Amino acid sequence: MSRLSNSLKALINAPAARPNTVPAPRDMKAVYAKIQQSAQANGLSQPSWVALSAATTITMNSPESLTILYDLATTTTTTTTTTTAPSQTPNSALATAELIREVSLKCISFNGIPRTINSLNAFRASLPDSITTHLTTTPTREPTPANIETIKTRGRALWDSVYRPFESKLYNRLAAAHPDLPVHILNANYGAILSDPVDVERAPGQQVGRVLTSLVAVACLRAQTGVGPQVMSHVFGLRKAVEDGSWVGDNESVGGRAAAEWLASEEGNVWILESVDAIVGAIGGVGGSNFAAAGARLHSGTVHQSAGHL
Repeated sequence: MSRLSNSLKALINAPAARPNTVPAPRDMKAVYAKIQQSAQANGLSQPSWVALSAATTITMNSPESLTILYDLATTTTTTTTTTTAPSQTPNSALATAELIREVSLKCISFNGIPRTINSLNAFRASLPDSITTHLTTTPTREPTPANIETIKTRGRALWDSVYRPFESKLYNRLAAAHPDLPVHILNANYGAILSDPVDVERAPGQQVGRVLTSLVAVACLRAQTGVGPQVMSHVFGLRKAVEDGSWVGDNESVGGRAAAEWLASEEGNVWILESVDAIVGAIGGVGGSNFAAAGARLHSGTVHQSAGHL
């Protein structure tokens, strides 16, 4: 196989191309801690703010920050001393690691594969042996002739929940753009990744649920920039999770009905967006998001906002 010239390697790794992951800023723990504290003040569960923070961090391509998030989520700083003590049992610390891994996987549907690869590889390498030796190693999303219809069905169910009452109208508009576009989105994303597998054994933390999946969607899209219509659609999708009752299976991961209803409220929606913005601002600095050029906006074309967006 031919080798790449030094000049070509230099071009691939040119600073303007931003070829590397983003290091954690010095004050990253304080940013996450503020989000943690506001989440607790509003009755949200730990998985809620961890999922939101992890999805934003993965979108910003900062695996080093993801490690800080995990460390904060699995330790507690007391108000009377400067020492930290474990706030979780080994099992719950493991569940937090599984949750972050599962959120990373779901980010593929919004960010693509590369940043998830960066995050998952670095995250696993940062964990202590006491955790990595117990991480799940059995895949739960392998399509087979026996489960393919189930995957399609749960993908359509999630799609309908997020986009009703425009689910069919949006599907048809996407099909007009390319006939395989909605086929891929529903089956490879909504079915295979975004909806949690059923009828298979899942480790604690792996079952993200309907509400947290919408949190992941909003966090990824907000952190990207340039996709305002899609952010709006998934904010509505979060609200619909509470309206249609599909949040009920998330009772433990969200923190109960009051927490789910607050997240779906105007105040909760503002908290979500401002929390994402705080993480983006900390990691991106004056440049803001590193996913798309600052100020970029996706032209909405013929798909009106009231009809929903991906």
